[in-house]
Amino acid sequence: MRFDPEKIKQAAKEDFDAAWNQGKEYITQPAIPDQYPRFKLGYGKPHPIYDTIQKLREAYLHLGFTEAANPMIVDDREIHKQFGYEALAVLDRCFYLAGLPRPNVGISDERIARVREIIQVDDEGIDTIRQILHSYKKGEIEGDDLVPEISHRLDVPGSKVAVMLDHVFPEFKELTPISSSKTLRSHMTSGWFISLGAMMERVRPPVRLFSVDRCFRREQQEDATRLMTYFSASCIIMESEVTVEHGKAVAAGLLSQFGFEKFSFRPDEKRSKYYVPDTQIEVFAYHPGLVGSNTKYSDGWVEVATFGIYSPSALAQYDIPYPVMNLGLGVERLAMILHDSTDVRALTYPQFPVYEEEWKMADEELAGMISVEKAPATKEGWDIQRAIVRVCEEHGGEPSPCEFLAWEGDVNSRNVRVMVIEPEEDTKLCGPAAMNHIVVVDGDVLGLPDSPKYEKKFNKGTVANLRYIEAFAALAAADIEAASATGDASQTRVRIVKVPSEVNVRLDPMAQRYITGHKKKIDLRGPVFTTVRAEFF
Repeated sequence: MRFDPEKIKQAAKEDFDAAWNQGKEYITQPAIPDQYPRFKLGYGKPHPIYDTIQKLREAYLHLGFTEAANPMIVDDREIHKQFGYEALAVLDRCFYLAGLPRPNVGISDERIARVREIIQVDDEGIDTIRQILHSYKKGEIEGDDLVPEISHRLDVPGSKVAVMLDHVFPEFKELTPISSSKTLRSHMTSGWFISLGAMMERVRPPVRLFSVDRCFRREQQEDATRLMTYFSASCIIMESEVTVEHGKAVAAGLLSQFGFEKFSFRPDEKRSKYYVPDTQIEVFAYHPGLVGSNTKYSDGWVEVATFGIYSPSALAQYDIPYPVMNLGLGVERLAMILHDSTDVRALTYPQFPVYEEEWKMADEELAGMISVEKAPATKEGWDIQRAIVRVCEEHGGEPSPCEFLAWEGDVNSRNVRVMVIEPEEDTKLCGPAAMNHIVVVDGDVLGLPDSPKYEKKFNKGTVANLRYIEAFAALAAADIEAASATGDASQTRVRIVKVPSEVNVRLDPMAQRYITGHKKKIDLRGPVFTTVRAEFF
């Protein structure tokens, strides 16, 4: 049974409990019959961003760094400590966290009357509601426990409590968030200062830590090169004699594990305040795989990281007496290079149609989405399908009128004789396109005869392992199975094919969307002219 979202939505408007019960009926239905395996075993495909993250983690570990987790929620006073007079410019790029206030909800006589229109409750029950709302205001009951608490205390369905709160207490719907001083970190550095400051009483140099984690930045808009949430692969080295040479060594050691061969280090003109002047360095790396590519990195050189030495004045705010080198690398930037992508949105969120222009499917993948529309369901049915194909292969060129026995036996306890026939004169048992193969070539789905004329397309494309005659024979066998229920004669015929369905070929809807969206074509036309007749006796 297929899940029907529209029915669930309609039920939800009427009664939340009914919607849940209806949804359970769908959920508990088996997706496929029990006699078939539920999963195919095999190795799945990782997301390119998380695949890059895993490789970066392993690369840092190979260099002797220890993994750490830095605070993701940072109070804005920490930004002031780290950036001084530049803090406001940094905070402009930060997301502030907000929360809904707890409303002070009163229960007037008018509201009591409206409550009793929805749920059956006496004066004691009204006092219970009043007490629970007061506890909610004081923070003794969490917001997601409010409905269950009232439902339990009054012994009424949660759906009715939800309707009551929605209709009688508009304060809950009119709430607006109130901002706090908490921010989501916009860069990993804000977390490193806090972490190192907390560790000072328990560690001594040398300290080598790394973290690959999410950051947030309030961009004016997202585009092909930036998102409002991104991953930073960041590390620190805290040693008494740390220098920029440590940064160069880490950058080279890290990136060489991804195939980069040569490195160039250039002063970064941004000059962040938390770095010592003239120690903020951009890392450019050369990757031979990028040379001649259709990207802006066709010369092989790309900016991949930045490092620097933390300012003593910023470190002093956290009582850190040792110099610290920090290197940061954008995971998405590296993933785009490794996966030959020009749009970080498409690389990160390929499931959204808005990025469909970046959607690429290999011919092999498209070929795997081509199947038959109708197929036999029994072993006898598949035996019939193969027998029809065999007769057409052996006698397809025989002049007509003619007929050939393909199969004889029992189907659903009925004896049947299956013939491949052509009653018309001056033709052949099968039309010239009957043996056409389905081939995918550069995204086009084509029906081609196996002849020297089309040898180049066969060699270039991917054969779908399905010929017209095999798809048609599956349809004929399925029709015979259906006719066996009544014992009526069955005849299946195909003439000139204009669309795939006429020869029982089905393309997965996703393949059709891809082909249409990329202005590719589906051309399975051709004269098949084949007839199968079955008689029960």
